[in-house]
Amino acid sequence: MFDADEGLAEGTEMNRAEIMHSHLPEDHPPVQRPRIGVLLANLGTPDNYDYWSMRRYLNEFLSDRRVIDYSPWIWQPLLQTIILTKRPFSSGAAYKSIWNHEAGESPLMTITKDQTAKIKAAMAERYGDDVIVDFCMRYGNPSTRSKVRSLAEQGCQKILFFPLYPQYAGATTATANDQFFRALLYEKWQPTVRTVPAYYEHPKYIEALAQSVERAYGAMETRPDVLVASYHGVPRRYLMEGDPYHCQCQKTTRLLRERLGWDQAEIVTTFQSRFGPEEWLKPYTVEEVARLAETGKKNIAVIAPAFSADCIETLEEINEEIRESFEEAGGEAFTYIPCLNDDDTHVEALSTVIDENLSGWVAPRR
Repeated sequence: MFDADEGLAEGTEMNRAEIMHSHLPEDHPPVQRPRIGVLLANLGTPDNYDYWSMRRYLNEFLSDRRVIDYSPWIWQPLLQTIILTKRPFSSGAAYKSIWNHEAGESPLMTITKDQTAKIKAAMAERYGDDVIVDFCMRYGNPSTRSKVRSLAEQGCQKILFFPLYPQYAGATTATANDQFFRALLYEKWQPTVRTVPAYYEHPKYIEALAQSVERAYGAMETRPDVLVASYHGVPRRYLMEGDPYHCQCQKTTRLLRERLGWDQAEIVTTFQSRFGPEEWLKPYTVEEVARLAETGKKNIAVIAPAFSADCIETLEEINEEIRESFEEAGGEAFTYIPCLNDDDTHVEALSTVIDENLSGWVAPRR
């Protein structure tokens, strides 16, 4: 058996890969130079907006016990016989309305690729080829398992897993981590791993949010009456069961307001994407924007701090459904401020979070 430590200790002129291969017996499988992987993870996307693509995606998503925690004996018959018969049509139409037809993919996929490319460049500048950056999706493709396998094949003996959710929730961060750990079950030689915690209060994330608001407001002729910070909702029961998501969302809004130097009345926290019969976190965005319009707030802006990339919930739900609710209630001016996406301030924030979590594993070359 090849002794990696002995081999690495002996060489001075040869690089690490050459040292390892020089000590390998002829019948030994190839050994890659040890590297570190950074695996970014987002929610996911269907491969297309046709019925069967949508059904496969929705089945995986809505079968996740972190997302829908009702008893499978009750939920699965309802899901398979009713919901997945009808919902792929309506969801497919929504995806079609925002689809990147030129690239043949959803906006979330396009943006995540762009984010990954920029973060990869930033990591290469800091660490050379010691760090490999890639991305995966919790649902759909590219799968978490396939990307863990790819990083292992490239010699990543350590992997930093980074769910791209600023605020922690069991239905987002935790399920992404679950899937990552499941992927490790299939590795003969499991890498050493770390997971990145929520970065909802990180100064550079707050700064990136603030600058996006300032740019948007600076381009408007009339300043909005209120900024609505709309976060993805979860059942209120999750809060009572110990999920910190609600509190982290509230803190993000407070820190953003403090950075902007605004009064409390100038920004409100709401929650969108309610699903099912039980009570979810309130106020509901779709109802709150109508209430604002009815009480004389005719000019509002909406931002989505819980999303690292624009997706169906922002491009279709906020910019169409929630906008419509506001306008039907008498609202006059509705501005959606895009997610941070691949903006340079956002990439710098994410890269800084990665740097902090790589500490002790690798040192920057500069």
